[in-house]
Amino acid sequence: MIGLVITMLLAMLDNLIVGTAMPTIVGDLGGANHLSWVVTSYTLATAAATPIWGKLGDLYGRKGTFLTSITIFLAGSALAGLSQNMNEMIAFRAIQGLGAGGLMVGVMSIMGALVSPRERGKYQGLFAAVMALATIGGPLLGGFITDHFSWHWIFYINIPLGAIALAMVTITLHLPKSRSTAKIDYLGALLLTVGITSLVLITTWGGTQYAWGSKHIIGLAVLAVASLIGFCYVEQRVSEPMLPLGLFRNRDFTVVSIIGFIVGFQMFGGVTFLPQYQQIVQNASATNSGLLLMPMMFGMLVVSLVVGQVVTKTGKYRIFPIIGTVVMGVGSFLLSGMGTDTTRLTSGIYMAVLGAGMGFLMQITMLVAQNSVELKDMGVASSTATLFRTIGGSFGVALFGAIYTNRMKDTLATAHLPSTGGSTADLTPARLRGMKPEVQNVIHHGVTNGIHSVFLWAAAISVLAIAASLFLRGAPLRGAGKPSVEAAAH
Repeated sequence: MIGLVITMLLAMLDNLIVGTAMPTIVGDLGGANHLSWVVTSYTLATAAATPIWGKLGDLYGRKGTFLTSITIFLAGSALAGLSQNMNEMIAFRAIQGLGAGGLMVGVMSIMGALVSPRERGKYQGLFAAVMALATIGGPLLGGFITDHFSWHWIFYINIPLGAIALAMVTITLHLPKSRSTAKIDYLGALLLTVGITSLVLITTWGGTQYAWGSKHIIGLAVLAVASLIGFCYVEQRVSEPMLPLGLFRNRDFTVVSIIGFIVGFQMFGGVTFLPQYQQIVQNASATNSGLLLMPMMFGMLVVSLVVGQVVTKTGKYRIFPIIGTVVMGVGSFLLSGMGTDTTRLTSGIYMAVLGAGMGFLMQITMLVAQNSVELKDMGVASSTATLFRTIGGSFGVALFGAIYTNRMKDTLATAHLPSTGGSTADLTPARLRGMKPEVQNVIHHGVTNGIHSVFLWAAAISVLAIAASLFLRGAPLRGAGKPSVEAAAH
């Protein structure tokens, strides 16, 4: 358990520590227009790798694949810290994402093999402590390092933590070894990756870099449809499908996959774009930006812990996704109303509401997904649930990034920004504070308009999650029976 929680800390910390440094990173590397790709490249690679890691764990044993994913993640972290331009940053974040795909899947699938769903709530306290450390310490640490050292060190800090995780997992995790002659569904993985990437590129480029009716967008749409149809065809015919479509015959599994997709939309959108508002409009330092994110993280942490305890005691969970999707939608709508004069207290309350909504959903979606399958499919169920959340994050950041950039550009264009204001591509919070007041005011309104559109769309998308949650049946959780050695081996 110690090895698992350290690895979970590694995975969660990376997502959160980068957010508060993002305004400085994209400004230093001259890529404000490509802000979303720093996150999208990571989430796309994670989405592509997640089901492969899950299936590799099911077929060849979880320990070896788990250690391999940690090693790749650390290599990507070291390279990302060495980035000198946006192209390098995007490429190295993709390598980091390939390894990250196996971190959470490894933790969740190993937990699923060792602990029954009903008893898993007992471990919520341990994982809640890790969540507290990552959610509160991550943004603070990222901001502190950015303010007092260099943003490069937010990636280097993964290396010592990862080394500890590697050592602990190697020494303490003992699972029976299993050998399999089954083949990995590489064709299915390739088709799914091509399909997802094409859709993300459509949401990123459509109406901005290329017209919606251009040959580029139409070509990507055709490629996306063909790839996804081919993926479904392949998955029904291979002996060991990467993503067994039969899982979706279970209604609860399908419902939580949809909800997880939308949670990814909200979660990545909040962590990616809120620091922009805090550091540029509210004039917060990177460190203070981490402090200002605490209401959202704390709301998510407390609610997740309470829900876990209630589910363990009662075995009932159906009401929580319904409440969570409603609260998440309300939080997004409140955040869409922030303006240039919104106080930090008010925005903190709004973020706490959004975080509480996520807290109702984060653990429940994984719990229901694992409870819907047999133990032998625990890895692929865990990876599929993580996959949908990650794909949601990819689409969310790509779509929100396009919306944010367009609204900001429109505001700057109509306001006749003075030429002395310089380019916004390499705009950092520190550089903004040295500009003329009238230039600052225009940029503040541009960022605010972008944030308004991002969270208004997020609130609209939450309605789909609310509708989906109503179809959840709430099947009884499996009891506290001890898994067999054969099940643990897989």
